[in-house]
Amino acid sequence: MSVIDSPQTIAREVETPPGLFRRLIRQRQAKVGIGLAAAVVLLALLGPLLLPWATGYTSTEFAGRPFQSDGMLGTDNLGRDVLSRFLGGGLRLLMYAALATLLGMALGVLVGMTAAYRGGRVDGIIMRSNDVLLALPQLVFALLAITVLGPQGWVLVAVIGITHAPRIARVTRSATMAVITEDFIRAAEMYAVPKWKILVQDVLPNITGPLMVELGLRMTYSIGAVASLSFLGLGMQPPTADWGLMINENRIALVVQPWGVLLPVLAIAVLTVGTNLITDSLARAAANSNTGASK
Repeated sequence: MSVIDSPQTIAREVETPPGLFRRLIRQRQAKVGIGLAAAVVLLALLGPLLLPWATGYTSTEFAGRPFQSDGMLGTDNLGRDVLSRFLGGGLRLLMYAALATLLGMALGVLVGMTAAYRGGRVDGIIMRSNDVLLALPQLVFALLAITVLGPQGWVLVAVIGITHAPRIARVTRSATMAVITEDFIRAAEMYAVPKWKILVQDVLPNITGPLMVELGLRMTYSIGAVASLSFLGLGMQPPTADWGLMINENRIALVVQPWGVLLPVLAIAVLTVGTNLITDSLARAAANSNTGASK
C-alpha cells in the first residue's frame, strides 16, 4: 500500500475540515446567490463597454420624444434611450457600494480588534464612542453630510463607510474577545511578538468567518444606501447614468413607460437577493466551522 493510500493518511483527510469557501460552495443556496449576483455584476461591468454600438446611443444622447414606447425599451423623461441608460448605470453604484463596504470594514475591524485586545479603559472609551455613532440614524447622518459637503462620489463612499464602521466594530470586538484568550496568543506575548503582528497574523485569520458574513451584510446595505441616496437626488447627479437616479427620473410616467423604472428596480432587487443568499450561506458555513472546531 502506498503512503498516499495509507490508513493514517485517509484518517487525516477525514478529520481535516473543509475550508470556508468549500463549505460555502457546497450549499445550493450559495450557488443560486452567486449566480444572481454575478449576473448583475457582469451586466454592470460590461454594460458601459457595449455602448453605443449595441443600442445605437450613448447613455446621455437624445434618442426621441420623452417617454416614448417605440424602439427596444423606449425613452426616458429627457428622451434618452432607456436601455443605454440602464447598461451604463450600474457600474458606479457597484463601485461606490464596494468602496464604502471596504472602508467600513477596514475602520470597523481596526477599531474592534484594538478595543478587544487593549481592554480596560481603552476598550471602554472606544466602545462608548462607538455607541454614540450607533445612536445616530444612518440616513439622517448621510443627508446631513451630503448636504454640507455636496453630492460627490467620495462623500457617498465616506459617509456610508463611516456609518457601517460602528456595527462592524462590535462584531469584530466580540469575535476577537473569543480568540485572545487562546494559548497561542499567550505564547506569542511571552515571546514579545509585537502587538500589531499578533493582531494581523494570529487574531485576524481566526475571525474571518464572522467578518465574511458581516462583509456580505454591509455590501447589501451599501447597495441600498447608494441607490436610495441617488433616488433622493443626493447621490449621482444628472446627466450621469445611475440606476437609483433612473427610478427617480422616470417614476412620474410608470404607467406610460415602465421600463425606465422596472429595469433598475429588478437589477437592484436581484443583486440584493443574491448577496443576501451568499451572506446566509456564509453564516451557515462559519457556524459549521465553529462546530467542527469545537469537536
